[in-house]
Amino acid sequence: MSSASTSSAAEPRRPAPEPDGHPGPLRRAAATVRDGLRATGAALWDSAPSTEPLLADDPRRWVRRLPVLVAAGFIAILIPVTVRVLTHDYGVNGAVAGALGVAQSAPLLLAVTRPLRAWWIVLVADVVGAVVTMAADPGHLAPWTAVTIVGYLVLCCALALREGRRTLLGIWLVTVVAGLVLGAFRGAASQDTGLVLTVLSGAVLLLGTLLRERAEARRRLVEQETISEAERAQRTLLEERTRIARELHDVVAHHMSVITVQADSAPYRLRGLPASAEEEFGAIATSARESLTEMRRLLAVLRSEGAHGERAPQPGLDRLPHLVEATARAGIPIDLSRPELAILRQLAEVTPAVDLSAYRIVQEALSNVMRHAPGARTEITVTLDSTHLLVLVVNGPSTESPGPLESGGTGHGLVGMRERVRLVGGTVDAGPLPDGGFRVAARLPLVPKGSGTA
Repeated sequence: MSSASTSSAAEPRRPAPEPDGHPGPLRRAAATVRDGLRATGAALWDSAPSTEPLLADDPRRWVRRLPVLVAAGFIAILIPVTVRVLTHDYGVNGAVAGALGVAQSAPLLLAVTRPLRAWWIVLVADVVGAVVTMAADPGHLAPWTAVTIVGYLVLCCALALREGRRTLLGIWLVTVVAGLVLGAFRGAASQDTGLVLTVLSGAVLLLGTLLRERAEARRRLVEQETISEAERAQRTLLEERTRIARELHDVVAHHMSVITVQADSAPYRLRGLPASAEEEFGAIATSARESLTEMRRLLAVLRSEGAHGERAPQPGLDRLPHLVEATARAGIPIDLSRPELAILRQLAEVTPAVDLSAYRIVQEALSNVMRHAPGARTEITVTLDSTHLLVLVVNGPSTESPGPLESGGTGHGLVGMRERVRLVGGTVDAGPLPDGGFRVAARLPLVPKGSGTA
C-alpha cells in the first residue's frame, strides 16, 4: 500500500458537501436552532426596559390606573397566602416563608413598567421556593405550589402585553426547562405541577400576544384612516381651489380683453393724442395681450388633470331664476325673493367674482337639498346692504327618502362654499336647524378685500 493511500485512510471521513456547495439539511437545521437560541437569549438579556406603564396610551384615566390597582390587589392577596401555605402545608420557617412570599409577589408591581425585569426576579424566587418546599416536604405539590402558579400566570399577562414574540418564546422555554429540571428531583409521592405551569403559561402568553397584536393592528388602522381622511380633505380642498381658479379665469380674461380693446382703440377714439401717449397705449395693449397668453397657459395647466371645465360664460345672479326653475322641475319647491328695481341696479354693479361666488353658493346649497333633503321646501333670499351682498338659502326637513346622489353641483358642498367666500373676503354660516332643515347664510363684500376703489 502506498504512502498516499495510507495517509488518506488515516484521515477522518467528512460528510461530502452538496453539489451546489451549500451545507446539508442537518447543518442548516442545527444552525437555525443555534441562531434561534442565541437570539432568544439576547432578547431576554438585552431587551431595553420600558419606563412607560402598561395601558398608558389609553385615553381613559381609569384604564391607565387599572394595571397598578390589579398588581397591588394580587400582591396584597398572594403574600399572606404564600406565607400561610409554606408554613402550614410545607413546614417552612416563618422568616423564610415571608421572604419568599415578598420575593415572589412584590415584583408584580414592577411588572407594570418593567415586566421582563420583574420576571427575572420572580423566576429566581420561584426556583428557590421550589427547592425549599421540596426539601421541607417532598410529598406535596412539586416543584411549584398553587400560589406560585397563580402569581406566575399574572406576571405572564403583563409580559404578553409588552414583550415581543421572540422574548415570550424564550420566557416559555425557560419555564419549561426549569420545570423539567426541578421535577426530576421531586419526591415520588408528590404530584407534578411542572406540566400544569408549562401549559397554562404557554396559553396565557399566546392569548395575550394575540390580543396585543390585534389591538396594535386596530390602532394602526385607526391612524391610517385618520391620515387618509386628512389627505382626502386636503385633496378636496385643492380640487375646489383649482375649480374656482378655472372659473375665475374667464372673469379675469374678460377684464384683460376690455383693457386690450380700450388701449388699441384709444388713438382712434381720442383725437390729437401726442405720440408718447399713443406709444403708452400701445405698450398697455401689448402687455394685456401677453397677460392673456400667460393666462391661457395657466388655464391649460389647471385643466391638465383631465377636467375640461365649462366653455360657456360663467353664470351670475341674473341666472338664478333659470337655476330655480330647473331645480323646481326636479321636485324641489322653491321660493325666490325677487329684489326691487333699485336693488337690481345695484346688483348690476357687483364685481364679477362676487357675482359668480353668490351664484355658485346658491347652486351648491340647492344641490345639497337634492342630495340630502329631497322634496323639502326651500327659500332663497338675495338682499343688499350698504357694503355687502347677503345670500340666504333655508330648506325645511325632507319629505322623501334620499335617493341616489346627484352630481348637479360644481364643487364639494360646504368646502366649496367656504373657499369661494374666503376668496372674496366674506363670511358663511351653514348648519342644521332645530326642525330638521338646513341653513346657508353668506355675506359677501361688494368690494373684495385688497381691491382699490375708483
